[in-house]
Amino acid sequence: MTEVARLTLVSHAMTDAMAAGRFPADEPLNGIGRRQVKAAAGLHLNSEIRQLAAPEQRARQTAQLLGLQATTEPRLADLDCGAWCGHTLRAVGPADLQMWLTEPAQAPHGGESIVDLIGRVAGWLASLTEDALPAVAVTHPAVIRAAVLTALDIPPKSFWRIDIAPVSRTVMHLRNGYWTLRL
Repeated sequence: MTEVARLTLVSHAMTDAMAAGRFPADEPLNGIGRRQVKAAAGLHLNSEIRQLAAPEQRARQTAQLLGLQATTEPRLADLDCGAWCGHTLRAVGPADLQMWLTEPAQAPHGGESIVDLIGRVAGWLASLTEDALPAVAVTHPAVIRAAVLTALDIPPKSFWRIDIAPVSRTVMHLRNGYWTLRL
């Protein structure tokens, strides 16, 4: 018999940093973000579904507003943008920004590279295969992109080609040790 587990990844709602084009820090949701969550349909969860959230307050607030009793999962943390946290794209040197956007193994900001993020998320996804229980996880667009790349075995250079909207849901299924993406 094929064991199937469902993973629903929910992107956190809007923050002031997102609206201003700043690299994120540990900021809360803004008014628009709170309204986005309220407008989102419920998740309709039963008691057997694991409920997880990234450690940053924007993810925990989104989970709470969705009615989740989420456990914090450190591996769902946002991409560490190092020295760029809190700064706008304009404040970053164009050469460094270009390197970061085109070379996924580089981290000119001193934080985490895209390749490192994908490795972290792949490790978390692998840990979910142990018991094949359904889960919902409120996290960040970067983490969801990394999960999609991992599930579909897509190269890291495609990271920036995936658009994850605030409060959007990405559903993946685990079948026989492999993840599939449900659109």
